[in-house]
Amino acid sequence: MAELIPFSQALRERTRGVHQESEGAVFMQDLMSGNGSRDDYIALLSQHYFVYDALEEAADRMGGDPVASLFITPALTRLPAIEADLEFLIGDDWRERIAPLPSTVRYTARIREVGSTWPGGFVAHHYTRYLGDLSGGQIIRTLLQRAYGFETNGVGFYLFADIAKPKLFKDTYRSQLDAVDWTEEERDRVIDEVGLAFRFNTELFDDLAVAKAA
Repeated sequence: MAELIPFSQALRERTRGVHQESEGAVFMQDLMSGNGSRDDYIALLSQHYFVYDALEEAADRMGGDPVASLFITPALTRLPAIEADLEFLIGDDWRERIAPLPSTVRYTARIREVGSTWPGGFVAHHYTRYLGDLSGGQIIRTLLQRAYGFETNGVGFYLFADIAKPKLFKDTYRSQLDAVDWTEEERDRVIDEVGLAFRFNTELFDDLAVAKAA
């Protein structure tokens, strides 16, 4: 009988297609290549504010769950950095000048739904966002600094001051995923939810592209 692969590996392999589709969205490709603009980045970060507000609100609710709590740490918290970035980029009245796009409304509604009722679903969204931030996010920060003249102000979202070794952190996170005693059915549900999270991201990038063209 073949040995079962670790859950974290199965998760990556089974969501690779939707992950690549999200990364290949035209809006993000333009932004990363320098063919976008500073305003495009501000528009993206503004939507991230709503996403992380929902996610970190859910983390507060899930803090007492024996499984979800394994993945929650203040070192990952992004909302204060996003707020500081938006204040720097937009001004003191930034809250009055941003609004969620339709895809963001759907995305945050799903995060709040699973973040209130389903620990595995919460972990799926937590994994998708934060491990992505610790991986591609570091490359994104460098590209943004190079293309649009940022130093540290404005890109604090991508700076994890309390995580000295991102690779070690990610390896530990994946080991924790592998160790969770989920049934095979529950693991399938979590993988499906990660796929859904990536699709929400793709829809968000598409909405940003439409808003830019309007």
